[in-house]
Amino acid sequence: MLDSGGEGGGELVRTQVAEEERRTSGEWVGQESWLDSGEGGGGELGQWTVRVDGAIGVVYESVRVMKDGSSILPDMAFSLNHHHLYTISHTQVTQVPVESCEQYSRCEECLSSGDPHCGWCVLHNKCMRRDRCERSDEPFRFADEIERCVKVTAHPDSIAMSEHSVPLLLEVSNVPDLSTGVSCSFGTLAEVEGHVNENRVMCLSPTAKEIPLIPADQDWSGVELRVISKETGQMVTSTEVKFYNCSMHTMCGRVCLQVLIVREQRVSLPLVQIPSPPPHNPPPLPPSDCPQLVRGGEIVIPAGEIRPITLKARNLPQPQSGQRGYECVLHIQGASHRVTALRFNSTSVQCQNSSYMYEGLKLSELAVDLSIVWNSNFIIDNPERMKVHLYKCSAQRESCGLCLKADRRFGCGWCAGESRCTLRKHCPSLAGRWLEPAGHNSKCTHPRITEVTPLAGPPEGGTLVTIRGVNLGMTLSELQGKVEVAGVSCSAQLEGYITAEQVVCEMDSAMLVSGPGPVQLCVGECRPELRTQSSQIYTFVTPRVLGLSPGRGPVSGGTKVTIVGDHLDSGSSVHVRFGNETCESYRRSSSEIVCFSAPSVYGEGSVEVLVNVDRAELSSKLSFEYIEDPTVQRIEPEWSITSGHTTLTVTGTNLDVVQEPRVRVKYAGHESVNVCKVVNTTTISCFAPSLMADHAPIQESIKHADEFGFIFNNVQTLLTYNGTSFIYYPNPSFEPLSLTGVLEQKPGSPIILKGRNLVPPASGGSRLNYTVLVGDTLCPVTVSEHQLLCEPPTLSGQHKVTVQVGGLLVSPGSVHIQSDSLLTLPAILSIAAGGGLLFIIVILVLIAYRRKSHENDLTLKRLQMQMDNLESRVALECKEATPLNCLANCQSSFLLRAPPPCCGLSGRTKVPVLRYQFDTESDPKFSFAELQTDINELTSDLDRAGIPHLDYRTYTMRVLFPGMDDHPVLRELEVAGCGQQRVEKALKQFAQLVNNKTFLLTFIRTLELQRSFSMRDRGYLASLIMTALQARLEFATDLLKQLLSDLIQKNMESKNHPKLLLRRTESVAEKMLTNWFAFLLHKFLKECAGEPLFMLYCAIKQQMEKGPIDAITGEARYSLSEDKLIRQQIEYKTLTLSCVNPDNENSAEIPVKVLNCDTITQVKEKILDAIYKNIPYSQRPRAADMDLEWRQGRTARVVLQDEDITTKIENDWKRLNTLLHYQVSDRCVVALVPKQTSSYNISTSASFPRSFSRYDTVLRSASAGSPESMRSRAPMITPDLESGVKIWHLVKNHEHGDQKEAERGSKMVSEIYLTRLLATKGTLQKFVDDLFETLFSTVHRGSALPLAIKYMFDFLDEQADKHGIHDPDVRHTWKSNCLPLRFWVNVIKNPQFVFDIHKSSITDACLSVVAQTFMDSCSTSEHRLGKDSPSNKLLYAKDIPHYKSWVERYYADINRLPAISDQDMNAYLAEQARLHSHEFNMLSALHEIYIYVSKYSQEVQKQMDYSLDLYTYRVSCTIIEALEQDELAQKQRLAYKLEQLITAMATES
Repeated sequence: MLDSGGEGGGELVRTQVAEEERRTSGEWVGQESWLDSGEGGGGELGQWTVRVDGAIGVVYESVRVMKDGSSILPDMAFSLNHHHLYTISHTQVTQVPVESCEQYSRCEECLSSGDPHCGWCVLHNKCMRRDRCERSDEPFRFADEIERCVKVTAHPDSIAMSEHSVPLLLEVSNVPDLSTGVSCSFGTLAEVEGHVNENRVMCLSPTAKEIPLIPADQDWSGVELRVISKETGQMVTSTEVKFYNCSMHTMCGRVCLQVLIVREQRVSLPLVQIPSPPPHNPPPLPPSDCPQLVRGGEIVIPAGEIRPITLKARNLPQPQSGQRGYECVLHIQGASHRVTALRFNSTSVQCQNSSYMYEGLKLSELAVDLSIVWNSNFIIDNPERMKVHLYKCSAQRESCGLCLKADRRFGCGWCAGESRCTLRKHCPSLAGRWLEPAGHNSKCTHPRITEVTPLAGPPEGGTLVTIRGVNLGMTLSELQGKVEVAGVSCSAQLEGYITAEQVVCEMDSAMLVSGPGPVQLCVGECRPELRTQSSQIYTFVTPRVLGLSPGRGPVSGGTKVTIVGDHLDSGSSVHVRFGNETCESYRRSSSEIVCFSAPSVYGEGSVEVLVNVDRAELSSKLSFEYIEDPTVQRIEPEWSITSGHTTLTVTGTNLDVVQEPRVRVKYAGHESVNVCKVVNTTTISCFAPSLMADHAPIQESIKHADEFGFIFNNVQTLLTYNGTSFIYYPNPSFEPLSLTGVLEQKPGSPIILKGRNLVPPASGGSRLNYTVLVGDTLCPVTVSEHQLLCEPPTLSGQHKVTVQVGGLLVSPGSVHIQSDSLLTLPAILSIAAGGGLLFIIVILVLIAYRRKSHENDLTLKRLQMQMDNLESRVALECKEATPLNCLANCQSSFLLRAPPPCCGLSGRTKVPVLRYQFDTESDPKFSFAELQTDINELTSDLDRAGIPHLDYRTYTMRVLFPGMDDHPVLRELEVAGCGQQRVEKALKQFAQLVNNKTFLLTFIRTLELQRSFSMRDRGYLASLIMTALQARLEFATDLLKQLLSDLIQKNMESKNHPKLLLRRTESVAEKMLTNWFAFLLHKFLKECAGEPLFMLYCAIKQQMEKGPIDAITGEARYSLSEDKLIRQQIEYKTLTLSCVNPDNENSAEIPVKVLNCDTITQVKEKILDAIYKNIPYSQRPRAADMDLEWRQGRTARVVLQDEDITTKIENDWKRLNTLLHYQVSDRCVVALVPKQTSSYNISTSASFPRSFSRYDTVLRSASAGSPESMRSRAPMITPDLESGVKIWHLVKNHEHGDQKEAERGSKMVSEIYLTRLLATKGTLQKFVDDLFETLFSTVHRGSALPLAIKYMFDFLDEQADKHGIHDPDVRHTWKSNCLPLRFWVNVIKNPQFVFDIHKSSITDACLSVVAQTFMDSCSTSEHRLGKDSPSNKLLYAKDIPHYKSWVERYYADINRLPAISDQDMNAYLAEQARLHSHEFNMLSALHEIYIYVSKYSQEVQKQMDYSLDLYTYRVSCTIIEALEQDELAQKQRLAYKLEQLITAMATES
């Protein structure tokens, strides 16, 4: 049946006839029908019903027919095939199908819809008409009743994860003939053949490779099993099969799926019958047959005491052969403490004797979790959740009273002789009395009062005085009648009494003449040792009331009244009454009491004000007048905009008594409040509240407030004001000024701001008040319905346009006001200056080109002369060289075209390996002996003062953040403004993300994909992460291992050579590895490796300073580096200066060895080294802050400087002053003095060498003046930068054009001076060997191999095994790149990271050679020498094979050491983290990391191009996108948490 029309119009209602008529009227085809019109006939909106055979229809579906909503006319007709019905309205004809069966997707939905045309075609799995279903007349192919829907049952319906290819029997009913075959589909996992036997189908469950994955937090997963017909390819029916994994449960009481027997328990637990609750709802208690602990009393153990723990249990299994026994696991402050346990029988188990400790004295008792574990990982149920209670008698019990009030079950007592709370056995009998809570003599002596409140009160009494102190009695009876306050008895009260700590007493009335006094009390007897008095004095005062304001208020109360007077804060309580009503006290001070008036019971009128302080009733003649509540009569205007803050004028009565008037509005559950201001008695001005919250969607329609009212003190009647229908209009909105956001505007032209809702369509004369600013200048505005016309002020340039109306502040863009003149005077001057400058540059280029051509001609002429001189010098050098020199020249001759004549080799002979020997007469041995003597002196000094190791914080900062002494992680986090707490709160949320492994891995991987994420950024971020995780080294190590594993996997997938792994710092993981070693090897450096490294540094420094060192170029006579070797012949002489002791000038002078070619600064540094040789470098004075005085006698002095008026200048070259320049001789007396305090009392009769007469003028003038005048006349450094004068010391800088060729001609070839390198190398050989031997030894100097090295090497071996890498060279290279390259080379090159020292450029060059030799020793490649081999390769060519054998032995020894378990390593890491957990500020480190989050979270996207054949893929990646794509991150909602964090930080910024 069909109904037409209805309320909505245009709607066709399908109906079904009664059941008895369904057989004849189920279809419209061939049925005669008649129409009966309802109300509104004649085609109006009345209801039209199609009836067949007079049966009553039942509505089962409504269909919208007419799109325009017009009514359906009663004239309807069927199509020729009777599948459609034609309906008409006044304007439209529509063809409507008589059914829409396809909308139902399930059999039950189809057959329960009530549509008589629809049935379920089983093999096609569709709802359709019978005539459309193939072979529908065959049994069970077409279902027209809901009872005939296909049903299926699976046996079994759950399968264990460990069972594969399990036969499943499916019993199906109401199915047609399936002889054509079926298949079984398990979701998307697998599809297998089904075997049909009548109404049964046999399928095999998925194989091992196709088993579904179970989520980490579940023990089962459901898969849809579908039976698919091979005839149609459609699903016939489906059911759910569960796959479960019980082995994830280690406790019997945790139920795994709905199974009756724990099948998956792989240990010999007895099979336990358990109930079958839902899989996600485990039972609250385990079954009675499960092994479980039984409560047998509270377990109390003193911390640090060795005690066993005996527990009662039930059904404890007996360990079988091959199984491990029982263990007790106590979880104490995040650490697990394991103790071996002994099973007595099935009902008893005992944890063996052990002691348990927890940190800190702030907790007197700590309840710790207890687990009984057997066979390593199976936990015995603990249904009672029993805990072990550890306690410390001394914690929080510093006094006798606190000790004796402790719980008696602890057995704590007071050891009087030692004045501490402890156990009985720890109090020696000779120490004195032992007091315990149950003892007859347990009375604590020497009570002490620490605080008394209040300290003043009325003499009438009634004041409750609170006395706090120590040992104030164990019972209240001991204090009854024993307390006096200022000589007045005070009765102890039960309320407020705290045993031994606090007593509250009530004061009796005092005589008027009573004066101030202390509080005195006795505990029990009033013996001296039981008596005490307070240091604070109690005073009797007389409170007084003087006035109050305001003097009136509404009868509803709520008025804040201030009562003024004297001593109003005395006593313990105050009570204010307005008549018979209490004024609720808010606060009080010495001069005032503030309270809120109560509603008046008697209505309007004046009432008396009464004030009581304790028992004192203050006399006053004050009164308070209750007046009629304020009323509101009119609001103008009665509208606002959504953002509110428009001005409302409220008119009423008694409005001036409202103290803090506010207006409120409530809409859609959101309440908003805004402030008002009292104008006079009848008028207040309010700002309209905003309608919605800030995050609410923009309103586009008129809204009526649900509630509108006022908050006037305690007046309830106005909270909802019914006298208005307040309306909110949409906020005005403005169009952008231009598409680019910047409007180009000519001067004087008006600015037009177009928009909507600019003038609300409200009645009355009220309008919105617009304020338009151009920049910071106000712009007059003319308002129309759709635009604002702004007359701009006289401005030029670009300015932001801002519009404010009510609480809305928007900017539609900026305006650029052009200047009147296109070419201003500054522009003209700039063009003229640019043209002139260009002309000058052209002239200079031409001059330079001509000069350069002339120089080239001269250079060619000099070149031939220099070559001739060079040949002669080479021959002369070889002729005069020692046999060792000649041998070195011969062995390095492959670098020369022709070897020296003494070699006896032809010009083409090449010596592949440099071999040398020193005889007993050679210089290196003598130099070594001299150096060894100096080092022995240094060692004896070190024994007294110690090696100047840096502290852990400075050391790690120099390794992690080199060159950044004042890094933010060393300071407290500072946030500008008042958002410190909000930023800290947000950063604490960020800390949770950083401590999430999934987030941190995704964060690092995403950043490494960014092109703008440079190598420097990677290293900096790695250091920040390690700093932030300093307190969680276990987590940092786990993260590092995962990153290294990913790096190795990436290296293998990219098919790079495995030896390149960890070679360079190109990833965050590699820098984190360096930092990880830096954290964990600090102790090894301090106790073992630091000494040989420091001795090597000292040896290099002393050996370099024995010869000349150029102060400008850093070149030296003695060096290991060819680049820093002085190749000229420098004449020098060693001098011994006598330096005045700066601490005591009368003591013996200090001898200092210097060279006469040293600059003055070099001399000062050597003197400082000699004077402060046992003091760290950072604590010494700086050479630049000191002056060097040359003294002769007691009065003649002169200041020596590097540059002064006597400095020699030749051909634009200025040479630094040396001792030779000043003609300072051996044994002269010098002194170092601060620059501001040195004096110059030089006698005119002082004798100087005759050649020193050029200082006569200076000395004579100085002798007649003051020290200040001498300072002004002392030699001064002259400026050189502006004059273009070049400075030199021993060797002129060869990079200067006019000297380059000339100086090159004065040098010998590098091979000639190789002997000097050899001599230096031989001198330092022992110290290099000592260092290498220490670093390449597993046990040396009494220190064992650090755990971190063994642990990381084992990890690399595991990764090699995992990837099938068995080449020993590759494993060797990985370990060398991991430890020597990543850490030791850095430490060797930069000893200032470890010690408080200064490293000069020449020392740095020598250490670089040692570090390169160290790395060559770790290499597996053959050490070949050739024509282009550098000199440092030649120097150590003989030693490197020997060193390599040390490295191979070192790696082999480490490999043979027993493996370190994760548990031991985690314990070691936890200890290291605890020791250094407070070195860095965690919030500052997180703030630095967050900078990268804010940079790469939304804005920066990395685009990487990968070309593959003809296709190019562009990948875009951000942190949030990466988190949203990661499955684990999705489960933990990490992207959402990060967005919240970014929002919080962005709001603050």
